[in-house]
Amino acid sequence: MLCTRLTNARFLTMDPDHPVAHDLGVWRGRIVGLDDAVTSLPAREVIDLQGATVLPGFIDPHVHLAWTGFKQRTPSIAGCTRIEEALAAVEEAVTGKGSPGAWVSIAGYDQRALGRHLTAAELDEVSHGRKVFMMHDSGHGCMVNSAVLDLLPADTPHQRGFLAEGAMGAARALRLPYSQAELAEAIGRAARTCLAEGVTACAEAGIGGALFGHSPVELGAYQLAAESGLLPLRVQLMVSADRLRPVGAHEADGIPRALDLGLRTGFGDDRLSVGALKIYTDGGMMARTAALSSPYEGLDHAGELQDDPGTLADTIVDGHLAGWQLAVHAIGDRAADVALDALERAQRLRPRPDARHRIEHAGLIRPDQLPRFARLGISAVVQPNFLRYFGDDYAAIMGEERATWLYRGRAFLDHGIPLVGSSDRPVTDGSPLRAIQFMVDRASESGQVIGPEEGITRDEALRAYTVAGAVACHREDSLGSLAPGKLADLVVLGDDPRRVDTSRIGDIEVVATYVDGRETGIRTG
Repeated sequence: MLCTRLTNARFLTMDPDHPVAHDLGVWRGRIVGLDDAVTSLPAREVIDLQGATVLPGFIDPHVHLAWTGFKQRTPSIAGCTRIEEALAAVEEAVTGKGSPGAWVSIAGYDQRALGRHLTAAELDEVSHGRKVFMMHDSGHGCMVNSAVLDLLPADTPHQRGFLAEGAMGAARALRLPYSQAELAEAIGRAARTCLAEGVTACAEAGIGGALFGHSPVELGAYQLAAESGLLPLRVQLMVSADRLRPVGAHEADGIPRALDLGLRTGFGDDRLSVGALKIYTDGGMMARTAALSSPYEGLDHAGELQDDPGTLADTIVDGHLAGWQLAVHAIGDRAADVALDALERAQRLRPRPDARHRIEHAGLIRPDQLPRFARLGISAVVQPNFLRYFGDDYAAIMGEERATWLYRGRAFLDHGIPLVGSSDRPVTDGSPLRAIQFMVDRASESGQVIGPEEGITRDEALRAYTVAGAVACHREDSLGSLAPGKLADLVVLGDDPRRVDTSRIGDIEVVATYVDGRETGIRTG
């Protein structure tokens, strides 16, 4: 007897052997059959989906759940467009926040909306003795006041209170990390947001690191969330590369650096597992710290690498030798050069054809870099919603020629490079449907079409958020399509993204999400 039979729906299975179905049977959390194989079988529960369109649950292989959860509960200056308005919002946020000397976190900082960065001196006038830490929306910097600057080492680089990249870690280190209970609550809150948008599996993009890490015991917080019933979807955890340390293993093991006990990609179960090793090579375009091969339009610099190129390359090679899948953050084309050179060296030293190394973001990729991606078997894990929401700005700072290289779609696929869709939430909107719409029409919110030749088909875009995401996370045996034997994770939609007008794809309602064949009961709104 089936546990559940879902019927009267249009199942878009993403399985070429059985692309469309009307019935789906579930037993103990897995799909046991489609259509005639299950239609006549008895079931404890039969659910009539009333003609809805059903897809495999969306997979988002690059998110920041803890950061998302905390940001949802943090006072924010998002939406402020004048310096005076932002400072007034800061003053309101610090009012009543503990005694003088207390820390106050504020979200939503983006200098682009204000026309320039705030300054520490301006924050001093409204912070009333509190220590103010304002996270940049990109995650690649923060704005602090003098009360924080006074506690930092004298040689910490900053721009009148703005700390970029590694310097931000010095400010974060001044505070005790979040507790595991706080982390678990934030993770659960963000996970529910993901489910409401049809995401049933994701990858947390870097735990335990100085740049984005929230705690040296962050993995334990995910275990606590799972044990406490706060983790209603599947999560794979990327480990930040700065957690690696030299190990005294046998020379024949060929492992120069590792986590304790040799932990690496693949440990865990189908709910919570360890995924790729996360390695940062540069910053971000929002903060103008992505490393480019030539300067930003209108600026006298080309961004920055996170470290010396040789040091970055050694970390990439050591991670490969230790058996990890690698997720290398590289937004600018110069950073991509560093990543590609190191990955080529790593594969030469120890060939691992199915390592499935990934370049996260791949924000600006030159035409000459595309064949190298393909030859090395590297996936491009892109964030289409970056251009949907920030595309006008990104196109302007890249200039006419380079704007066509931003967050590519068609060029990756035409070169045989796996194209994987993701969000990087909470940097921007996490909705897969809105991202899928952009992948097809390449239109920003203002209507500007950015790199129209990089548009892809609807089926290709849907694949980027299902099948391709599963492969990128080494989960294709259990996720990514609706086929017998796979986990019964699916999203029920109010319309068919393959049939509606392109401009309406992003507005399709997520009616329900199922994990292990059970409806989660989480809705948008």
